[in-house]
Amino acid sequence: MWERLAKVGGAAVLALLLGACAGPKYTVDDGRKVNEELLTQLRNFGDGERVIRPAIARSAALKDKDCDKQWELPFSVESSESYEEDDRVAWVRALGVDERPTVVAATADSPVKPGQRIDAVDGTRKERDAAALLALLAEKRDRGRPFAVTIVGGQQVMVQPFEVCRGYTRFAPASTPMLQDYHWLMSYHPLELVNARPTDDEALWMVLWTQGLSEEGGARMKTWHYTTSIASTLFTVASIASGVGGAVQAAKAAAQAAASVAQSAAAKVATDMIKQKLIDQARSYAIDRLRSNLTDTADKLVRAQVVDSMQRAAANRGALAGVARIGATVFDRADGWAFERMAKLGASPLAGFSLHQKLAENGLAANAFVFDNERLTMLNKLANAKGMEDQVVAVLKGIRPEELDAELGGMPLASVQAPFSYDDPSDTSSNPFARGLIDAMLDMPVEPKGKK
Repeated sequence: MWERLAKVGGAAVLALLLGACAGPKYTVDDGRKVNEELLTQLRNFGDGERVIRPAIARSAALKDKDCDKQWELPFSVESSESYEEDDRVAWVRALGVDERPTVVAATADSPVKPGQRIDAVDGTRKERDAAALLALLAEKRDRGRPFAVTIVGGQQVMVQPFEVCRGYTRFAPASTPMLQDYHWLMSYHPLELVNARPTDDEALWMVLWTQGLSEEGGARMKTWHYTTSIASTLFTVASIASGVGGAVQAAKAAAQAAASVAQSAAAKVATDMIKQKLIDQARSYAIDRLRSNLTDTADKLVRAQVVDSMQRAAANRGALAGVARIGATVFDRADGWAFERMAKLGASPLAGFSLHQKLAENGLAANAFVFDNERLTMLNKLANAKGMEDQVVAVLKGIRPEELDAELGGMPLASVQAPFSYDDPSDTSSNPFARGLIDAMLDMPVEPKGKK
């Protein structure tokens, strides 16, 4: 009898073991060597999400009746499913994310917490298909109604999407950290922004600025190029904003195209405006001149770095292509839109100035938040009209925008931007991503049935 029970018990244990072996296996950190640059950027991505997600929720209190609307969630989710094996280990090590949809960041009142993994959305499971589950999550979000989410382990919670002004604020993927793209539906910002360690108010500025770009530049961007019927394309705004499907691979292609377009634009500037050697000399001349007008060594270095960053910001703005290039023509309007709304949310309207200063001092100018001379001057006028002149000077560490305007106005590099035109020859590249990641993905038709 006992022998028979032992055999039955052994068979049961064996069945359980076999069942466990047959279950899905997910990546774990086995201590292997990984791409250290990717690891660093993944951590930056996580830091960025943790500061921007509460800011997105904070912007919902604006309730601006005049802006177009989108739906957002109180948490952000990522999956390493589309990455290679070694890179998936990096995801686990940096953020605790494996192939399953994992919460990276959340608001304080979010029903789903960082580190939790989503098993089902509204009762639907997509085992071993994170992209499909994330797409379903985005679909439920955009309906704007409460829906159920099941956490791995069985816990079920109700999620309520919230409404914000149009213009999703997203960071570049960790595999393409310098990617930037500006579109009326959403914007990708480079991960270098995270190195400035944005405060809560500065993160809110980034969100409001992105929404302001959509509001102030949407009509112009649509007029230039928007013929896509989203319902019939391979990618939707929801899938791009959620990073599902081939978004990671597409971002790599877009980053390569952007680099090529930027090089072409830089060459155009050098040819049409001034030879490259003279540009380099102008930069040195500008910095040396400012240094000679100052007595304090620390102030000299800070001011020189800020000036250099502002001029590189102008070049960055001028080198954008496609829809982003059209958006760049209203960056100053987005500044004003955000400035006017910060105080309505109980935030400092000067957060844009402080973010600019921190980025500029650190030489981080390949983004939309370091002002060039034109933008700084225009935003300063808005601040002065509200009696904030002295406060602006304090935030800029003694640098007066009008002084920079006078000192840099006649210098060759002060406004190095490729001359703008709607017919930009750099946009005719055979690479579809030359006009930007977002626009290109929204223009990819669904493959006819029966074709592979």
